[in-house]
Amino acid sequence: MNSTVEPLEGNQVKVTVEVSEAEFDADLDRAFRVLAREVRLPGFRPGKAPRKVLEKRIGSGYAREQAFQDGLPTYYALAVKEHEVDVISPPTIDITDGRDDGPVTFEAIVEVRPTVEVSGYEALTVEIPNPVVSDEEIAERIDAMRAQNGGELADADRSANEGDRVVIDITCTHEGEPVAGLTADDYVYEIGLGAVVPELDEQLTGASAGDHLEFTAEHPDPDEETPLEFDITVNKVQEMILPVADDEWAKEQDFDSMEALTADITERMSTARRYQVQSARRQKIADAVGALVDDETLPDALIDMEADNRAQDLVMRLQAQGIEFGQYLQMTGQSQEMVLAELRSTAKDSAKLDLALRAIVAAEGLDVSDGELDEEFERVADRLQRSAEEVREELVEAGQLPAVRADLAKSKALDWVTERVTLVDDNGDTIDPASLEDPEDDGDEIDASADDSAAAGDSLEAGDSADTPDQAEEA
Repeated sequence: MNSTVEPLEGNQVKVTVEVSEAEFDADLDRAFRVLAREVRLPGFRPGKAPRKVLEKRIGSGYAREQAFQDGLPTYYALAVKEHEVDVISPPTIDITDGRDDGPVTFEAIVEVRPTVEVSGYEALTVEIPNPVVSDEEIAERIDAMRAQNGGELADADRSANEGDRVVIDITCTHEGEPVAGLTADDYVYEIGLGAVVPELDEQLTGASAGDHLEFTAEHPDPDEETPLEFDITVNKVQEMILPVADDEWAKEQDFDSMEALTADITERMSTARRYQVQSARRQKIADAVGALVDDETLPDALIDMEADNRAQDLVMRLQAQGIEFGQYLQMTGQSQEMVLAELRSTAKDSAKLDLALRAIVAAEGLDVSDGELDEEFERVADRLQRSAEEVREELVEAGQLPAVRADLAKSKALDWVTERVTLVDDNGDTIDPASLEDPEDDGDEIDASADDSAAAGDSLEAGDSADTPDQAEEA
């Protein structure tokens, strides 16, 4: 088999494949063996009629068409693998020679991943939460602990404020009928929770014991135009009396002193905030990089391919948990159309990020060296408890090596951007990236790769499966 690739307009290429008569004859043999099982000939058991007899009786046209149908996709996949054609859609195949006999030549027109150029990635500014936990936040956490461990409610001879509890008799009706769960006596409600409707918190704020309130509120169901009607009598206003935050109370919480308790809370909140901000930084940078790609340069085929991959991944993850897709829809209250629309939306963002990172790889010369590829093989082989050579051989055989190399390069590109991005908080103040690092990590860089950049490790693990097809062969 010989093959060539010729670029065409519109992100397409023409793959021309020439199959020798001897090679195609093997496909014809297989087709005739299938035909022998389907055709009944006198004197021959099913499947035992020789090819020459079949050719004489019914000709070779049917078998040749079957050989085209079965064999051409394989030759096409081999050509795509040989030339590392990055296809994103199924091909259109046209047989140009050998339709009736002899060697076969065919052309496959296929859409490929476009190459784009992006600008502005060298000096991005990204807004993330401030990684420093404020004194007010620490004080609020301590107050919450005091409320949970020693706080007591006491009647307050004043109007109610946010955070107070009010004991109320409440009646709620809709179109003259009582609303289940919203008619009760001596109901204790915490102002500020917004657990019923916003109007309830608004009306109770500033109310005092003995007040009678009547008001209407919008129905939570947007399809209901008739409002809810409330009738409320305030019986009591209660405030939470917190224990004194001193060393004695800290000892009750298993700390030697209030200073030790505060230090522990500060450390735990700071660690949690760092992880939160690290995650936000990765996602915000990925979003900013992807936004550099114009929607008009994004082919539908690339979005479709990414959406299909995500759908297959979702189904496989559900199956691993013993959950059918129909069950998942029931559990989440979604329709199949809603799930697919959401997958397509995230697929679009992922496709834009993919193109942008590839553009940065090309612009900054961030190609992956053989040494870096070997290191990745070693890392994944260790995780899979396999040898690095086994991992490499299986990926080469599956035609996945270019995809793995591209994934590693995209990860390098995202790291490159992350090192140069300016981080600011919601006040516009600059954030030092060092403040996001774990002090115990000795300043090591955090993993700046995003899920949408297709981590190389995941690609390598996919290559571990014998069922993993080459992308072109799937097309």
